[in-house]
Amino acid sequence: MDAAKGDSVSGQPLPPAFESYAAESLAQAPAGGPGKNGLLEATLARSGDNQTRLVRDRVNVPYHLTGTLETDPVPGLTTLIAQEPTGGVAQGDRHRLAVETRPGARAHVTTQSATKVHSMRANYAHLDATLEARAGSYLEYLPGPTIVNEDARCLQTINVNLADDAAVVVSDVLVPDGLTQHESFDFDHYLARVEAEYDGTLVCADTVDIRPDERDPRHSTSVGEYEVIGSLYVFAPGRDLQSLTDRIYDRLEADSEDGAEPAGATERDGDESGGDRPGSTLVGVSTLPHGAGVVVRILGYRQLDVTNAIRDAWDETRRERFAVGIPADRRY
Repeated sequence: MDAAKGDSVSGQPLPPAFESYAAESLAQAPAGGPGKNGLLEATLARSGDNQTRLVRDRVNVPYHLTGTLETDPVPGLTTLIAQEPTGGVAQGDRHRLAVETRPGARAHVTTQSATKVHSMRANYAHLDATLEARAGSYLEYLPGPTIVNEDARCLQTINVNLADDAAVVVSDVLVPDGLTQHESFDFDHYLARVEAEYDGTLVCADTVDIRPDERDPRHSTSVGEYEVIGSLYVFAPGRDLQSLTDRIYDRLEADSEDGAEPAGATERDGDESGGDRPGSTLVGVSTLPHGAGVVVRILGYRQLDVTNAIRDAWDETRRERFAVGIPADRRY
């Protein structure tokens, strides 16, 4: 596909700024060309109380897939790790991931490590995920953090479609200081959008749009003094969402009071207090419209503190649904 003429996001037009970036040609290989058009499609199914199995997959470089893991403590849940041996995302890369869980299936999808978005001179990189959860299935998509380097432009889109009694858990962590010697938020543009539909109704449309040259992310209405931004979305229509919200909030508050990581301030229903030291986090927990789920937003000074808070919220989500926690292995 000619990125300058027809690039799109799940059939929708690109955001205006990225339309402009897409018109910029690349000197080496065309945007979305061979080696830059990554694809991973996977379908997982389960029969009765048996283990969930990978029944269909399709992979294009730079994605790589070596099979599934069956070590998760939740009965019947299978782990799928999307591997990218290229070591990072460059200008003009278009990476697409599509996962479907058939009725009753249980799956956890993650990446081998953080996604490193390299510095750019033209065009942009796009990371796209489509998650389809059929009736009664459970799907987690918790990739490693996205590390955005100087002058990078990154569009990240996640589209979720849920059937009756299905649940999808999604996480996203932005690390804005990259791997080179530069100030935080020295990238050009980062836009992350999460949309979810249930029974044909749009129940979530959440966007993090940071353009440091146009608006200072350090403004009090943006991230303020913090740097790392984390989000956890629990799409679970029909569940007791107030109970889940309370459990996540109480868990994070308890961690703060005990001095365990993540430490620092918590926020709930508009009440907030700020942490004033490295290691502290600011956390908000809210329910989504239409009884669709719960969203957790976390601000922190360090990646470790934010990912720890994400893990705690994820663990509480699992305990509420399965009475079983998350894997002890921190690579998940």
